[in-house]
Amino acid sequence: MLIADAATDWSWNPVADLRQMWAFPFMVNAFRAGAIVAVLAGVIGWYMVLRRQSFAGHTLSTVAFPGAAGATLLGVGAVYGYFTFCVGAALVIAAIPRAGGHESGHGSGGGEEAAVTGTIQAFLLGAGFLFIALYQGFLGGVDALLFGSFLGITTTQVEVLAAVGAAVLLVLAVVGRPLLFASVDPAVAAARGVPVRLLSTVFLVVLGAATAATSQITGALLVFALLVMPAATAQNLTARPVLGIAASVGIALAVTWTSLTVAYYSPYPIGFWVTTFAFAAYAASWGVRLLRERRGRAPGRGAVAAAGTPAWTSGSLL
Repeated sequence: MLIADAATDWSWNPVADLRQMWAFPFMVNAFRAGAIVAVLAGVIGWYMVLRRQSFAGHTLSTVAFPGAAGATLLGVGAVYGYFTFCVGAALVIAAIPRAGGHESGHGSGGGEEAAVTGTIQAFLLGAGFLFIALYQGFLGGVDALLFGSFLGITTTQVEVLAAVGAAVLLVLAVVGRPLLFASVDPAVAAARGVPVRLLSTVFLVVLGAATAATSQITGALLVFALLVMPAATAQNLTARPVLGIAASVGIALAVTWTSLTVAYYSPYPIGFWVTTFAFAAYAASWGVRLLRERRGRAPGRGAVAAAGTPAWTSGSLL
């Protein structure tokens, strides 16, 4: 079912159109859930892109699919499968030993992580298709597991999503400053006594929990789109951590709300609009960056790292 199935035509009267759209409780819940997902993905995605762990994030979002399929096969709620597989995969990735004894994410250590992460992803995807083959009934729509659905979101689901989101953001607020330091210069951070490996594990676990929560609504693939594209766009626009996180959240909110509105009045699925608007923002950010480079005002490669290290040592993140 498409959102447009319940909609009337666009009248070019924004106030009347918004009132008509929000007259449906499922659209109100969709905007609430979308706002929570956007804020969560914007914040944690910024750290994920900074730490160059996009592939790990992609794997965590992908394993949500076999998690939901396996839980359904066992006759339990899909939510248990989402959290078990996403958090479990995060712990496995966190346990991967790094060459050089630190969490740089570069060099041979990063290559080993990518190889093991890809192996985990391939195996669990195969397991997911096996679960579908073994299940004899209707599996709630494979498309819904992969691409999600903002339709039929209940108030209880919104409340659960808000609780998980608040917990994840609270953890990030506590570890945010040392995590930033460990992300931009893990060797120096370790030398100064920052628990780099523990921070990496905590980050992957909260990333897995956030992915599990949002996958129930956005699907296993769309959550990755919201994790990567707004954060990558923001880091193209600014190297300052606080401004970058704020920009990432703002872009994710704009993409989500615009996609919901357009999908409501169009025959095309929301997943297409989310990825299209997010990609357009990313492409525009590259245009801005190239223009700045031509004027000699663009931050160079690793500018976020350069901005993050003094932020840790001086106490200013702006």
